[in-house]
Amino acid sequence: MNLQEANAFVRECGIVLESARGPAPSLAEAIAGERLNGNWWSHPRAKEIFRITREIRASEAVLVCRLVSSKVTFVHQRLWPTLVRIGNQLPPKQLGRLYEQHTASGQHELTEIPFPAWVPADVSALAKLLEEPVAWATLRSCVPGAFGAT
Repeated sequence: MNLQEANAFVRECGIVLESARGPAPSLAEAIAGERLNGNWWSHPRAKEIFRITREIRASEAVLVCRLVSSKVTFVHQRLWPTLVRIGNQLPPKQLGRLYEQHTASGQHELTEIPFPAWVPADVSALAKLLEEPVAWATLRSCVPGAFGAT
């Protein structure tokens, strides 16, 4: 899987886990082309997984947060109004926007912009047009079983 295919995967699924196993698809497993057992760093395609996941993290069309099972989750921008519409019903930590920052020592550090500070005005406006039951149904259709009863 190349970056273009990974972007299409995130766009199509709407919500994917970066590398964890859970109720949403795993981008790392999609890149590897198989189920990963243990740490993906030991997989022959580890460098490719790292490169592509970091490029997805840097995409302006993707929210990086901890929405699903408190694991690093990618949410495509087409679903942002849905999240914003029901955001007050989810723990704030699940919707904080994560971004990677390089420290002076060369370390990578995750920094968080709290919800709703990261939400663009146009997304807020679109969220107001959504009916809450529709927003919940949309979210649950992307990650069945992750957000309570359907």
